[in-house]
Amino acid sequence: MVNLPSPRKVYIKNFRGASETQVYAENAIRTLEDNLIAILDSKQRGSALQELYRIVENLHNTHRNVLYEKLHDILDQALQQKLDGLLNNTEDLLTITNYLWTEFCKQINIIKNVFLNCDRSANNGNKFNTVQNLSINLFKTIIVLNPTIKKGVTRKILDSIHLERKGDKVDIHLMKSILGMLTELQVYDDIFQVEFLRVSHQFYADEGNVLITTIDVREYLKHTQTRIKEEQERSKNYLNRYTSAAVLEIVYKSLIKDHLIVILDKAFELLFENQIGEELGILYNLVKKVTLGIKSLSDYFIQYILKRGVLIVTRPDNEKTMIQELLDFKDNLDEIVEKCFKNNDIFNGNIRNCFIKFINNKQNRPAQLLAKYIDAKLRCKDLSDEALEKTLSKVMVLFRYIQGKDIFEAFYKKDLAKRLLLGKSTSQDAEDSMIGKLKSECGAAFTSKIEGMFKDIDISQGMNNAFKQHLNHYTSTSPTDLAINVLTSSFWPNYPMYDVNLPAELVNYQMSFQKFYTTNHSGRKLVWQPNLGHCIVKAVFECGNKELQVSLFQTIVLLLFNKSNQLPFNEIQELTNMETEELKRTLISLACGKSRVLVKQPKGNKDAETDDVFSFNGKFSDKLFRVKINQVQLKETVEEEQATEKSVLADRQFQIDAAIVRILKNKKRVNHNELISELFNALDIPAKPYDLKKRIELLIEREYLERDKDDPSYYTYIA
Repeated sequence: MVNLPSPRKVYIKNFRGASETQVYAENAIRTLEDNLIAILDSKQRGSALQELYRIVENLHNTHRNVLYEKLHDILDQALQQKLDGLLNNTEDLLTITNYLWTEFCKQINIIKNVFLNCDRSANNGNKFNTVQNLSINLFKTIIVLNPTIKKGVTRKILDSIHLERKGDKVDIHLMKSILGMLTELQVYDDIFQVEFLRVSHQFYADEGNVLITTIDVREYLKHTQTRIKEEQERSKNYLNRYTSAAVLEIVYKSLIKDHLIVILDKAFELLFENQIGEELGILYNLVKKVTLGIKSLSDYFIQYILKRGVLIVTRPDNEKTMIQELLDFKDNLDEIVEKCFKNNDIFNGNIRNCFIKFINNKQNRPAQLLAKYIDAKLRCKDLSDEALEKTLSKVMVLFRYIQGKDIFEAFYKKDLAKRLLLGKSTSQDAEDSMIGKLKSECGAAFTSKIEGMFKDIDISQGMNNAFKQHLNHYTSTSPTDLAINVLTSSFWPNYPMYDVNLPAELVNYQMSFQKFYTTNHSGRKLVWQPNLGHCIVKAVFECGNKELQVSLFQTIVLLLFNKSNQLPFNEIQELTNMETEELKRTLISLACGKSRVLVKQPKGNKDAETDDVFSFNGKFSDKLFRVKINQVQLKETVEEEQATEKSVLADRQFQIDAAIVRILKNKKRVNHNELISELFNALDIPAKPYDLKKRIELLIEREYLERDKDDPSYYTYIA
């Protein structure tokens, strides 16, 4: 079966003569006019839209201009009538204007469908080439650009926005529609935006000038943040996007940029008093939007760090807590940068540079205190392994900032020596971790001697085991248990020599060990350091037996009272051969401290004098079986600290001399300023130009180099 197409209907129009065509056109245009007026008046039309469409379709080739002119006149007349009504009711101007516009758009959409054929074939050169252009231009010219309406609409819109800024609610849909009308009519900028930005600038300028002096800076920052959110929401609701950017720029300028110095002054004053927190995040987000805002914030951040840092480092009463305060301060700054400043590298750099600057203002002392802080943590038994590792990692950050790393090394070695020799280190893993961190930071050369100290202790343990086996093989078992550490002098700190009289029991052991050692290590010399020894002494008191944990010097003194119940100071000194000051410190610890195993006559004075008499305190009691008596000689005196520091400073001079000779040997001839510059780059120790110049002069005197005869500002290497 074949499907045939359905038959088409064919329409045959009667032929019209010229006069008949003219009559048809006039009647058709009249019909069209009546219906267009009805559409614009929102009244019932006399003809169907299809009939009106056919009229335009039939006439648009021959009467296109006439149709547009007729439409122009009808629109003009209709809009003039609407304008008259609008001028008589300006109180509710926005609502009525919006209603007129909305209805007019609906009416024009109907008319556009009627004039569809005309619009399609409209001459591009025609001034009114489409219904849309014709209607829009007329509505704009007659209604919106009318001076009274223009001024009134602008004022009403700005009044509504002002009320909204004051906290009142506005009709968002009305505002969006009326501003949308201005956009479509292409008068948004001329009628609204220019004036809107002007009044916005005035509004926020006035508000900023008042609030900056009347409310707390924290509230001011929060208020500014709220204003920005309000403007962003307002733009989202009914303003154009490019208006949003312009008005936000006004807010940032009027509330932040124009008062930036005052804001930063107040904010960092509160920060110094630890009274500002989350507001710093708000401040950062605000200032980064203004010109030079981040730079200004950075400058104030630097001032804050330096001010607080210098206070921590230079305050004379906080040396015991300085390192902990610096670590806490660093943690606080890191938290500020991470949470408030979005981890901006500029502020991380500020922290690093400021710490380097203020921590080295107090030359050498921070390095010494840092070493002692680490010593305290490595001795502490209350810290978990995890907490200790975390603390050591934080300490290494401060270590990187310190220029006097040689000072740190010297004091670290002294404290490490005590930990190793007295068995005070709580964790070998922590000790190894610290050495690894130092090696990673400063290189293997920096830790070679420290690692040598650990190696000596390990070797000594094996040697003590061999010595005990030797004693067991050749002698009977003794009630005295002795452990000796053999130390390599180049690895360990320098200690003062003491020639004291040891008890006979210890002398015998000393001689036995020396014989054993020299037999196995010929050519080596042992130098005994009794001031580093410590002992466990069994003592009998009326309350029972006790074990006293004491130093070797304290042991020497206590053993004297096995033969005499009472001894004067001078006799004790003669029997022990101890220096006066050392003996005084030892007797003070035994007779004047917390655990008084000796009694001093006369009483009352907490110092030991040369005319004092000492006796054994049989009535001593303590709840513990093993009693630790304060080892006075282990407390580093100011003189010892100064001696350690002086030794390091002497080593620095050798480093400077070696660097000068190395540079001259390489370059043969160099200018003074160039030499100083290269020395600063080559040396990793703190040095001043005066110190470098002084070392250069000494090397000239020692004939390592000489001044150039033709130009004294140059130095020449002497081969």
